[in-house]
Amino acid sequence: MNDVTAQILVRLMMTPDFLSGESLCREFGITRSAVWKHIRLLRSEGYHLDAVTGRGYRLSGLTGRPVEAEVRPFLTARNFGCKLVYHTVTVSTNILAKVLAVEGSPEGTVVVADSQSGGRGRMGRIWVSPPGVNLYFSLILRPAVPSVRVPQLPLLVAVAIHQALSKFSPGLEATIKWPNDILVHGRKLCGVLCEMQSEPDLTHFVVTGIGINVNQSELPPLLQESATSLFLERGHLFSRPELLASILNHFEPLYDAWLLEEDLGFILPYLEEHSLLHAKEVTIDQMNRSISGTVRGISRYGELKLENTEGETILVSSGEAHLRKAAFS
Repeated sequence: MNDVTAQILVRLMMTPDFLSGESLCREFGITRSAVWKHIRLLRSEGYHLDAVTGRGYRLSGLTGRPVEAEVRPFLTARNFGCKLVYHTVTVSTNILAKVLAVEGSPEGTVVVADSQSGGRGRMGRIWVSPPGVNLYFSLILRPAVPSVRVPQLPLLVAVAIHQALSKFSPGLEATIKWPNDILVHGRKLCGVLCEMQSEPDLTHFVVTGIGINVNQSELPPLLQESATSLFLERGHLFSRPELLASILNHFEPLYDAWLLEEDLGFILPYLEEHSLLHAKEVTIDQMNRSISGTVRGISRYGELKLENTEGETILVSSGEAHLRKAAFS
């Protein structure tokens, strides 16, 4: 969709009644023939448009895709979403976002796809990304902080997503699983993957990839016990453009506050209140070892506080946490 077509779509979205072709001609400085070409293009992309002689055009149905024109009416963030790049299908939004970041795209740029052919989660896992139902997007950040602080970002993002979901779907029993997942009733709803380019004392950029199962009504057999979606939990469809905007709206002020702070202390109460792992017995799988113990909280720097069998508190900075069977008894 070109810029003029997108602007005409936004104009139609803002007008509850018919908008005359003459008005569109004057506003965009184009001919009636050009207006009709843009209307045909919108229809070809799935938008429902009524046309009545003497009255003009009226938008009667959106596509529900997280394209810029459908996301922007819900955005209140100043910078996040300032530029939104949409693809029907891509290998990975993180890969595209890293290319744009290297090329100089501004902080707040969002890359979103309707589907991914090579979506990834943490530790190289595949993120199943079917078309037309879920949210897959990446946000370019350029935090002026030492690279040692960047590992705090997944928890900051998780808080923003949890806040957005709580407002978007009141009553949803979502929890935050350290370091970067949102679960509902023990099943994964959302995952976050942050990748950065940096030097020891300088962060060039961070790409924050987010995948949320939104309207998926059926999961692959291998995921039915471990994953879920908003649709499966609540029984109705959700607006992907509105949810994307809500997450950006919640994340921007948290990010701005984090840049002024030295750590995650200002959101620790929220993390503790909504933590899945707090006071639970867990095993943390790392690259070359596993650590077991009882979770005693999260440090100001994002590390998991783990009490081992000797009563010592260990700070764990990375790994995959698994609830031990005893935690379910």
